[in-house]
Amino acid sequence: MKKIKIMSVFGTRPEAIKMAPVVKALEADDAFESIVCVTAQHREMLDQVLELFEIKPDYDLDIMQHGQTLSDITCRVLKGLESVIQEVKPDMVLVHGDTSTTLAASLASFYNHTKVGHVEAGLRSFDLYSPFPEELNRSLTGRIANLHFSPTKSNVDNLLREGMAQDTIYQVGNTVIDALIKVIKPDYTFEDDSLNLIDYENRKVLLLTAHRRENLGESMCNIFSAVRRIINEFPETELIFPMHKNPKIRELADTYLSGSDRIHLIEPLEYEAFANIMAKSDIILTDSGGIQEEAPALGKPVLVLRKETERPEAVEAGTVLLAGVEEETIFEMTAKLLRDSAEYDKMANAINPYGDGKTSERITTILKKYFGQ
Repeated sequence: MKKIKIMSVFGTRPEAIKMAPVVKALEADDAFESIVCVTAQHREMLDQVLELFEIKPDYDLDIMQHGQTLSDITCRVLKGLESVIQEVKPDMVLVHGDTSTTLAASLASFYNHTKVGHVEAGLRSFDLYSPFPEELNRSLTGRIANLHFSPTKSNVDNLLREGMAQDTIYQVGNTVIDALIKVIKPDYTFEDDSLNLIDYENRKVLLLTAHRRENLGESMCNIFSAVRRIINEFPETELIFPMHKNPKIRELADTYLSGSDRIHLIEPLEYEAFANIMAKSDIILTDSGGIQEEAPALGKPVLVLRKETERPEAVEAGTVLLAGVEEETIFEMTAKLLRDSAEYDKMANAINPYGDGKTSERITTILKKYFGQ
């Protein structure tokens, strides 16, 4: 029987993390010929994940350039993928989530009459400019896709409201849980020895990630001020902040967070190290999307440093609280979790709505059925 030719396309570290389990599942199933094309919208961070999951791309567009704009990324991916699709002639292109790579790959596939499968489909914030440009990217990708692999029921409902055919939408969970399960190690040792020296048993460790474009400026100042107050007022706490490469964020971090031996301003962590630092932390404050899915699987309360979230399931489940970007609110919500053990336990023990680690298996089963196997 002729193998089903599936080409997986991704370009950023978050995409690579979430697509790696799918790629590995395709490689392990004799029904498929798996082809991997990376755009390298991120370069170094992408390569770290490829190495971790032992994925060797068949095609590498290597588009990353210093100072690249969203238009630059989209144009280079669109043009570069066209020739790859014409050469490979895949039965379907799999894209993930909401990046510029995702939208451009979907558009290139459409222009070349190639079917598209959208992994992590149906997320919506209902604000085109937050998160920017992700909200528009995933909405447009949804219009192009032939198959929608949605993490949760509310994602399915979003697609149905937008007129997608019900028989093209599948609730499968989120592949990030598949990836996470594979990399957590109780005896993990960090390359940065300062992380090994933290007393995780007796300290309350806060993990901060902050990088979103819409939070630059006053909102980022508010975030940093709030966490600095927490460290100052709660002597049992320590803060770990893997700093984004953006020089504006680093300048603000130096202004607000330097000068304390309980604040660890460190370089960005590779995925395996970051997953394991999440597992060791007590509270996670983040403006990231994916962490809202990962941390609850580890029993870690999450405060989302954004005005809205496209992942309302976690809020509804009680694993995530929307803290916004005002200093006083962030401070009070964090302080409450530190003071109130019952409130902390309620969040830590809530059921994660994002899956059981078998999402990739479900996707390959659906693909086989779709192509008549």
